[in-house]
Amino acid sequence: MLKTIRISYFIIFFVMLLIIIGPVLVITLLVLIGMYNSIISTKNKVAESFSAIDTVLQNRYDLIPNLVNTIKGSTNFESSTLEKVVEARAKAMQAGTPAEHGEAENMLTGALKSIFALAESYPDLKSNQNFLSLQSELADTENKIQAARRFYNGNVVEYNTKIQTVPTNIIAKMFSFVESEFFELGE
Repeated sequence: MLKTIRISYFIIFFVMLLIIIGPVLVITLLVLIGMYNSIISTKNKVAESFSAIDTVLQNRYDLIPNLVNTIKGSTNFESSTLEKVVEARAKAMQAGTPAEHGEAENMLTGALKSIFALAESYPDLKSNQNFLSLQSELADTENKIQAARRFYNGNVVEYNTKIQTVPTNIIAKMFSFVESEFFELGE
């Protein structure tokens, strides 16, 4: 009889323990899942916003051969300047990381600026409607790149902050999340 009472008390104690600890464990698990999903969601926003940058950059790359051909067909433009633009475009198209893209884009922008500066010396080129149209499209594309870059960098800030601050940094370390790079361009 005494043994039956001890077993009953043990069962009651165990059930009470499950009633108290069970919900705490379930809530803790749900919070951890929520934090993990939040990090994944923010990481996906970073990837999506970099894809937007990539799309705008591709549009820019597509305009450059038209610009080079227009200049070649319009005048005896300095071939070394055109070669630098073509070379810079090729390097920019091969860039992989945001840092590599930033460096390559700075080189490409510098090469394009030299084309437009030299174009001032060619009156027939300055009056060429196709050249002016391409110049306008490139300027518009530059604005789109800046907007996409700001959007991407904003998402990077949100993601990096999330994986650096408590308590989500614990989840980030457990699952080896790493900080994202900013996409930086020159002026």
